[in-house]
Amino acid sequence: MRKMLAVLPLVFVVALMVGCAKPPQDQINAAQASLDAAKPLASEYAPDSLRAAEDAKAALDAELKAQEAKFALFRSYKKTDELVSDLKAKSEKAAADGKAGEEQAKNDATTAINDATTAVTDAKAQLEKAPKGKGTAADLEAMKADLAAAESTINDANTAMSGGKYKDAKAKAEAAKASASNVVSQIQAAMEAKKAGAHPAAAGHKKH
Repeated sequence: MRKMLAVLPLVFVVALMVGCAKPPQDQINAAQASLDAAKPLASEYAPDSLRAAEDAKAALDAELKAQEAKFALFRSYKKTDELVSDLKAKSEKAAADGKAGEEQAKNDATTAINDATTAVTDAKAQLEKAPKGKGTAADLEAMKADLAAAESTINDANTAMSGGKYKDAKAKAEAAKASASNVVSQIQAAMEAKKAGAHPAAAGHKKH
């Protein structure tokens, strides 16, 4: 009886150690949920922040694996707690950075579409003033077609904008603006050629 009483404290301590040697699963699940929630926006608009969070997740997984490989009595999840906190913090940062990046991309796309619309409008006005004469008809028609295509591209940019594809919308708007700028450059070249006494058609149409 005395022997049993003597070992009871030891049994209690061992049981306590085994009971405590468990990973903080609820906190791990919460941190993982934060990472999963951050991915959609962060992968698009904050890849560096997402990479930092995924590195933190990899460090956590490695630590969990290391502890699981140990005998139960020797497991410790003190470092795991720190890694879980790090993962959660970096996941939340990735989410915030992704949201901010999305907002910036939206603003950039809006500006690009407005700039492209203005550029096409200005180019159409310039086209009305383009030198006209023998040999210019084909060039003028080609430039009209370029501006019509640019307007169509702006419509595509607006569609992408409505769908939340801000980077795509910006790229399309910038392409439309470049096309309009190309037309304006050709018109100016034709005007300068006319002033210099050369035939307007010498400037020629250049497909952008």
